[in-house]
Amino acid sequence: MKKVLTGALVALGLSSGAALAAPKDPSGTWLTEDGRARIRIEKCPGRADRVCGYAVWLKTPNDDKGQPRVDFKNTDAKKRSRPSLGHQLIMGLKPNADNRYEGQIYNADDGKLYDVSIWTEEPAELNVRGCLMGFLCGSQTWTRVNDVAPGQLTAATGAPNGPRPDAEWAAAPKAAAPAAPAKPAAAPVAAPKQ
Repeated sequence: MKKVLTGALVALGLSSGAALAAPKDPSGTWLTEDGRARIRIEKCPGRADRVCGYAVWLKTPNDDKGQPRVDFKNTDAKKRSRPSLGHQLIMGLKPNADNRYEGQIYNADDGKLYDVSIWTEEPAELNVRGCLMGFLCGSQTWTRVNDVAPGQLTAATGAPNGPRPDAEWAAAPKAAAPAAPAKPAAAPVAAPKQ
């Protein structure tokens, strides 16, 4: 009986190994739950199977001295002077078995990476669940925005007035076409004797 039931489930595509539908595409610009930032999510440059996200607007883009905020808490010393506006914070999330995208998100408030999963059930809402060490978790709901706020980066990723992908997620330069194999030099032809 068990074999018959298992066979029926497999035939119906209900077994645990059945192919899953891809998660809904979360591409768009989203206002964080606290209203402090707008995050643009899109396919990663050169990695259409993953999604990346960038801070394209900040409610407070400048520090107390009137200078653009920088990522001074980053654990990577090379990134501490990069502007907060435009930096990448969603790091190449990939689809998972729960029909969500999962991977890591960077939090500039503390300079740490968190495990994250994102998914959308309603067109105007993005569910974001982040965890530190797998069990300290929190959730937020981000809201889709279609307008452009003053100071928002609107250009393509990597272009002037656009967000900047981290080096590991930037589009890889296209490899040059391999050179045609060199033809062997023709043997010199002796001039006819006259």
